[in-house]
Amino acid sequence: MLEQNRKTIENPLNKYPKPPFEKQPQEVPGLSSKMLPVPDHGENSYQGSGRLLGRKALITGGDSGIGRAAAIAYAREGADVVINYLPEEQSDADEVIALIKSAGRQGYGIPGDITDPSFCKQLVEQTVEKLEGIDILVNNAGHQQAVESLLDLTEEGFDETIKTNIYAPFWITKAALPHLPEGAVIIATSSVQAYDPSENLFDYAQTKAANVAFVKSLAKQLGPKGIRVNGVAPGPVWTPLQTSGGQPQDAIVEFGAQTPLGRPGQPAELASIYVQLAASDASYATGQIYSAAGGSGHP
Repeated sequence: MLEQNRKTIENPLNKYPKPPFEKQPQEVPGLSSKMLPVPDHGENSYQGSGRLLGRKALITGGDSGIGRAAAIAYAREGADVVINYLPEEQSDADEVIALIKSAGRQGYGIPGDITDPSFCKQLVEQTVEKLEGIDILVNNAGHQQAVESLLDLTEEGFDETIKTNIYAPFWITKAALPHLPEGAVIIATSSVQAYDPSENLFDYAQTKAANVAFVKSLAKQLGPKGIRVNGVAPGPVWTPLQTSGGQPQDAIVEFGAQTPLGRPGQPAELASIYVQLAASDASYATGQIYSAAGGSGHP
């Protein structure tokens, strides 16, 4: 019987597509549905086991990429989920909401621009109203644009990166704190760029380092209140963030080839990390940064 129930061992080298990939430029913010190959967010593979039954989650950037994978996993683990995204991403968001509901959970989408502080407050208020509370906050949405020279980085571009990646988590978390009960969790999506920055991601890398400090400082502040704060630092992951200007198109062709596994990660491969950090059985993990980078990067 045990032998019959044994899961098949998978070779990570061959589990997902490897480079070369086609050049595939998209306008910001980009759509998963237009990528070749289409990313795997766990739509057909993630199986839940009730680890988050009855929980209430808000995930920014939940329409695509890692946020989408987390949303699907959370719903299949028993959580009700609100996702935030930009209006231009509505088609991707509709797919995610349908998947949440097909798991038998409440799923809502709240489109809007998190670089607007007033919207960030509204986002939290509407989440609390729709879910009758909130106990998982995932600050995942990010802005990344590759710029080869500091001389070519505009003040407007720098400002958008800072507002999306640093200000928005501050505004959203501050609005959410009065609603978070003991046992709640906050999860931030950082990046290996926080530890080993690329020369063409000058502004993005700084914000990801700030996300690490956000986690470690806030964990100390909120630990005595019974609220855990952790982060995830992905390596190269196949998402619209990359194809819509996060990487030069020449780099997209060989994206992920530099890792020991020789390929980019898929969002589905990070979903279990977000589940683990949200689950109550990870109750001693706070102030930590978890990584999935195909064998390279830090921590």
